[in-house]
Amino acid sequence: MRKVLIPTDFSDNSLNAIRYALELFKYERSDFFIIHAYADNVYESETFSDREAFTVIKEKVKAQTEDELKKIIKKIKKWSPNPKHKYTTFSLFGTLIDEANEVVDSENIDVLVMGTKGETNDRNITFGSNTLQVMKYVKCPVLAVPVGCKPYPPNHVLFPTDFLLPFKKRELKLVSTIARSFVADINFLHVMNFDNLSFRQEDHKALLESCMGKNKVLFHKIKGSSLTSAIDAFIEKHQIDLLVMVNSRHSFLEDYLYQSTIDKIGLHIKIPFLVLQNLSR
Repeated sequence: MRKVLIPTDFSDNSLNAIRYALELFKYERSDFFIIHAYADNVYESETFSDREAFTVIKEKVKAQTEDELKKIIKKIKKWSPNPKHKYTTFSLFGTLIDEANEVVDSENIDVLVMGTKGETNDRNITFGSNTLQVMKYVKCPVLAVPVGCKPYPPNHVLFPTDFLLPFKKRELKLVSTIARSFVADINFLHVMNFDNLSFRQEDHKALLESCMGKNKVLFHKIKGSSLTSAIDAFIEKHQIDLLVMVNSRHSFLEDYLYQSTIDKIGLHIKIPFLVLQNLSR
């Protein structure tokens, strides 16, 4: 049973992400958990004179979001009346990341799917609904669906890796299952400066090969290129329609001083982008 979490802000962009998820998992028995975290809506609505007024507004916003979630379920059943799919909605008073992680833990979620905005000049609004923060801090794989992306199944998957980070079998199984569902090939791209792999890298590559044994898998090596440039060029040359990467955790200082590869790629990616978290739950 696949368990999919989809946060929504009720925008067309988030509705498009829902439609993409319905298509991506159409062959699997799946539980979809659709949530809206509405704390920001309450706090930003107006200035409160007392706690009672705050409570009134809070209950009003909750009722409104519950109505919107009911409308989404009606749309979903019209778009995709799939007997393999089940839907649950939550209207939650809290921040998106906190509430998403609560649901990830309580429901043992496999993947979170959400929409993104296209590239803009303002970095703070590049991603709708804090997608970049969700990609970096939510404790399950996150699939970001760019605005305007049609709900077509993937045919060519790109998975850049240096074989240094360990992989979680559960997350690799997610990638394998998605690719097998649509007979998509998985392209592992290694941007390298040395000819040979270390023992650690060889072991991690062997795990990949073992977990992807039922998939069509291709390994590519590019020497001496920057990772972001190599990814961009590979996507264009090979008509990639799903990018997969593993999120790595850095220190606070590194996060403050440097822009991660996830940030660089995510700021202008035009195809669905699956981020594996490799975190304990």
